[in-house]
Amino acid sequence: EHILDLPAHIVDRRMKLINPDRPLDAAGRAEIVALVERQRAASGLLMTAINYMGGQIEDVLRVLPKGFRDQIDAAARAALAQSYGIAQKSRQGGLGRSTASERMNRVLGTISGALGGLGGIGTALAELPVATTLIFRAVQGVAEAHGEDLADPEIRAQCLMVFGAGGPGSEDDGIDTSFFGARLGLTGPALNSLIARVAPRFAAVLSQKLAAQAVPILGAAAGAGTNYAFVGYYTEMAHVHFGLRRLTQCYDEAEVIEEFHRVLGQKRLGKKSA
Repeated sequence: EHILDLPAHIVDRRMKLINPDRPLDAAGRAEIVALVERQRAASGLLMTAINYMGGQIEDVLRVLPKGFRDQIDAAARAALAQSYGIAQKSRQGGLGRSTASERMNRVLGTISGALGGLGGIGTALAELPVATTLIFRAVQGVAEAHGEDLADPEIRAQCLMVFGAGGPGSEDDGIDTSFFGARLGLTGPALNSLIARVAPRFAAVLSQKLAAQAVPILGAAAGAGTNYAFVGYYTEMAHVHFGLRRLTQCYDEAEVIEEFHRVLGQKRLGKKSA
């Protein structure tokens, strides 16, 4: 039985406590390549189209009321602080479990985005907590699929970190690998500090969504499309995040992170030279 086939909590006990410096083998390197490809695919044609649309409607953001970007930042912080528990509860019970698949989260996100865009920027801003909750639902589902315990405050922190991934099509390394080895406490100042780190990146992504929804009625179609795309994007980034986290529990953490960035850099150079 290969270590990658074991549940996450067993991996953690067997590898981190017994042999935390196990070097990467061929299976681990292959998994890293697959995760890099998954991250790159998350910024596919649909994401490129959304980024293009977001760039074209910067004029919309310029004519919105002064301080609107501050409202987006505040809304992002509030949603990140409050939506985790709501998302977790919404996945419980018969109805919650039946709508917890990745496909259903996208469908629910599409409906929510359409409704949020009906009234233009006002209803779009009000819909942000719902969109964030649906993204959290999807991220939590990925975490559970990787054997994580959603009741563990550490896993809430890891789910929050997914929201700090670079936006679709961005040129950074996407997943924030800074805290994979750290035991993150989420009480008081620690939670606020993590949200403060993640919120600006998430708010930058939300600004595209809100600008697309700025025109009443027409914004309904844009909201549906962007929500569908963003739920899918963060779902894929969650697979990358928790896949890497699992690998750091199986092998030497520094080597895993270094190899991930090396392969990602190679792929990026290859794309530029093509």
